[in-house]
Amino acid sequence: MSQRIQISEVGPRDGLQSIDRVMPTAAKKAWIDALAAAGVSEIEVGSFVPPKLLPQMADTAEILTHALGKAGLAVVALVPNLKGAERAIAAGAHKISIPFSMSETHSIRNVRKDHAAMLDEIAAIATLVAEQPKGRRPQFDVGLSTAFGCTIEGPVPEDRVVRLAEAVIARGVSEVCLSDTTGYANPAQVRRLVRAVKEATGADRLNTLHLHNTRGLGLANVLAGLDEGITTFDSSQAGLGGCPFAPGASGNIVTEDLVFMLEAMGLDTGIDLDRLIAARAIISEALPGEPLYGFTPDAGVPLGFRKAAQ
Repeated sequence: MSQRIQISEVGPRDGLQSIDRVMPTAAKKAWIDALAAAGVSEIEVGSFVPPKLLPQMADTAEILTHALGKAGLAVVALVPNLKGAERAIAAGAHKISIPFSMSETHSIRNVRKDHAAMLDEIAAIATLVAEQPKGRRPQFDVGLSTAFGCTIEGPVPEDRVVRLAEAVIARGVSEVCLSDTTGYANPAQVRRLVRAVKEATGADRLNTLHLHNTRGLGLANVLAGLDEGITTFDSSQAGLGGCPFAPGASGNIVTEDLVFMLEAMGLDTGIDLDRLIAARAIISEALPGEPLYGFTPDAGVPLGFRKAAQ
């Protein structure tokens, strides 16, 4: 049996919130259907933010309800605050995640809260989650955004990331995720920070990396994460997305390229690469002219390529 690596597809949230146009609700549902049919086991389907701020996410509750109908699919929603968490829980999300920027300047511009206020908000959400009946209690994760650097502040001290990771775990969070929001990370930095956070919080509290390919290091950083025991990686089909609140940020890892690399290495993603590539057509039809990225879809699956042994 090969090692199982989970791909968490963030295109329907991170990808779509970063482009100006709004994908029709029917197309979003068809896209999620196609991703699930290809074997994607976790999808971040949207964000419970005010529609006036991100009209691209106005239909998140409807999309989430649709996704819950896909057997075996873990349905994730991003929330900016306690109110968003209440809406996500009411909608039945399996997992909720809140971004907590390690750059205080970015945090204030993004959610209008400094670090102290964010820690209070996270504690309130953790309490809300703990109050839910066991069968309807979502997993609550915190994405440590700009953990590897910030386009506003520049370098982010690693000891600050470690300290804040410990702080959120102490407030009742299930797991943390290190997020390279601005595409600053390099493999040595990924190894160093993953080790430091795992040592401070416990190895089981950090399993996920959210990496960008802004400067061409996305897959190299995945390899560094694998070396440090990371088992879940966020990525976006066709490389859609970035961060609309971090100037200059772009380039989520392309899901198709990530799946190809992992499967070629003998790791098991559970994803059918041909069906995954075919799902790109839904994006092209719904968002004509939108740039779609990925080396594997352009070059094709090489002759003799075989999936990892199941």
